[in-house]
Amino acid sequence: MDTKTEPRGASSKWMTGKTKLMVEFIMTPAWRLGLVACCVFLTVTLRAAELKPQSTGGLMLTFRTDSETDVSSAQGVALYVPAGRAPSPFVAPGPFTATWEGQLAVDLRGDFTFHAVSSGALKIEANGASALETSGSSASRVPGKPVRLNKGPNTFKVTFTSPAQEDSILRLYWSSDEFPAEPVTPDAFRFNPTSEFEKASLIHTGRELFLDFRCAKCHPPDNLSSGVPELQSDAPTFEGIGSRRNAAWMSQWVTNPQILRASARMPSILHGESAVKEAESIAAFLATLSSGGARGTEPASSVPESIEAGKKHFEAFHCVACHQNPGATETVPVKISLSKANDKFSSGALASFLRSPTEHYQWIRMPDFKLTVQESANLAAFLTSQAEPKANGPLPAPSPALIGNGKKLVQTRGCLNCHTLKIENRFASPTLAGLKLESFKMGCLAATTHGGSKAPRFSFTEIQRAALVAFLSTDKSSLQRHVPNEFAARSVRHLNCIECHGKFDGFPPLESLGGKLKPEWTKQFIAGEIHDKPRPWIVSRMPAFKAWAEGLATGLAHSHGFPAITSAEGAIDAELTKIGQKLVSADGGFSCISCHGVASLGPTQVFESVGINLALSSERLQPEYYRRWLTNPLRIDPQTKMPLYFDQGKSPLTELLEGDAAKQLDAIWQYIRLGNKMPPPTAIPNGRITE
Repeated sequence: MDTKTEPRGASSKWMTGKTKLMVEFIMTPAWRLGLVACCVFLTVTLRAAELKPQSTGGLMLTFRTDSETDVSSAQGVALYVPAGRAPSPFVAPGPFTATWEGQLAVDLRGDFTFHAVSSGALKIEANGASALETSGSSASRVPGKPVRLNKGPNTFKVTFTSPAQEDSILRLYWSSDEFPAEPVTPDAFRFNPTSEFEKASLIHTGRELFLDFRCAKCHPPDNLSSGVPELQSDAPTFEGIGSRRNAAWMSQWVTNPQILRASARMPSILHGESAVKEAESIAAFLATLSSGGARGTEPASSVPESIEAGKKHFEAFHCVACHQNPGATETVPVKISLSKANDKFSSGALASFLRSPTEHYQWIRMPDFKLTVQESANLAAFLTSQAEPKANGPLPAPSPALIGNGKKLVQTRGCLNCHTLKIENRFASPTLAGLKLESFKMGCLAATTHGGSKAPRFSFTEIQRAALVAFLSTDKSSLQRHVPNEFAARSVRHLNCIECHGKFDGFPPLESLGGKLKPEWTKQFIAGEIHDKPRPWIVSRMPAFKAWAEGLATGLAHSHGFPAITSAEGAIDAELTKIGQKLVSADGGFSCISCHGVASLGPTQVFESVGINLALSSERLQPEYYRRWLTNPLRIDPQTKMPLYFDQGKSPLTELLEGDAAKQLDAIWQYIRLGNKMPPPTAIPNGRITE
């Protein structure tokens, strides 16, 4: 195997298996519903009886305190738990022990050395032999002794005991004669699920479903204002909804949301022979809630040029990641159809929605691409041109009695538990603590409809009901414990991030982001607050998910063993910045400016791919990742055009800093830290040296 083109020493066979597992998880409802919310990123699966593999990706992770135990799975070996916080939603805050167990696979037999940054007591075992033991806090990597790993799977175990008062920190690395210290690739890990794991997975899944379907809106826990962020999630406001949605569509939606969208979280709240008539009453009332009487805020466009431009937007923004292609004849259950767009949106309202999806619904999963007025008009034109023709014309004016009945139903059927409107909510339901499990089984979780029951109907599957029952059988205290990396794992699934990241050019793999990007920058970027596009040559763009931004940024960092606030660096070394300026120049340096811009200076000689402007790098990148990337970029991305400049800790530029790679990397970093204040390096355009 060429170690420069096949990174990290992981088994290529298992890498393919992990990819296949993730695809199955996205495309198969049983896998989608079985993926549980754990303390690590993108790793836990609930296996239906008919889908029991021999092993699954990652490692089995067990958290133990004096009185509680929680079992989940982990993508890799890393954690960050602030002092006084819980490592898992299912164990209380305080001292804990974390154990990762499974197999570690390598392609070729060889000697490997494990390294760790750890704030607690740590023991690493491979094939039963001790590979590293350390205790106490260390800000730098501590190496163990070389251990022999066999080709294929090797038994692997890591035990970490948290410190008494400090933050719990663990980051694991490995190295060999073929590569320097780097994080162990998640694709190298496998484990065999145990019965304890499966039992815990069911509870984890039930908790995620409880949050995803907003069960706490009707059955709030004792402290609704604290705990996991989703307890504060909203639903589309009813204020002005008559200007945004057509009455006929609202009537169909209220009657049975799952008919229009199989993945709808909203339940059917109307039952029996009167359901259709009651839905019409609710829709009639909601249609009166207009914004200044306008039926839409932007004019619709249907000119061919606008439609064609909208089609390009649809493709560039990878809308098919979540939606079916407009005009598709076959339905895909896990994707949202766009065929009813003309029925759903009032004239002009679709363009307004596309331009600002969160205006009336903060926790909406629809990406905010920060579209311009013209872009949103073009995209709306394309979607409406491909959708089915509007089924119904304007409805006859409803009677005052119909509207009045609709208002009463909105007030008394639980609509206002999720949706906001400045009228009295007359619907009452028991709190979570006051509701017995049997009441759930007879109501929302009933497998069959009971005559006369007014409980919402969610159309839960058997697996979902079993998971919810398992969770509701606990004390529910996990709802009060916000664990950021577990929140990030849930959010990544719900926002469907994997459908773009790692699949398209310019979309980095999700599993690397927490160790690559500074969480402060990540938070702003996900919130849509950073306007500098790192890769401006890519047509697509990162959408904003403001409600999730802070939790995602913190969770991604914690899942790689980094804090939510990047550790402060010392003052910039002015002398080293001058050497760094020389090193990136074309005059005696590495000629980085051939592909990379430096602040206002653009790249001078782009042969294939433009590089990221170096002035943006220090705000974005973790210093550790920067050094790994420049040491050997092909280890991280085998497809990169970035050259390999350093070998065995040596630089070809021996006249600068004695040719010491580590010193030169530090000098470049000091220069990059100047950001937009970086003085331009020497360039050689057309053979002429300039400053």
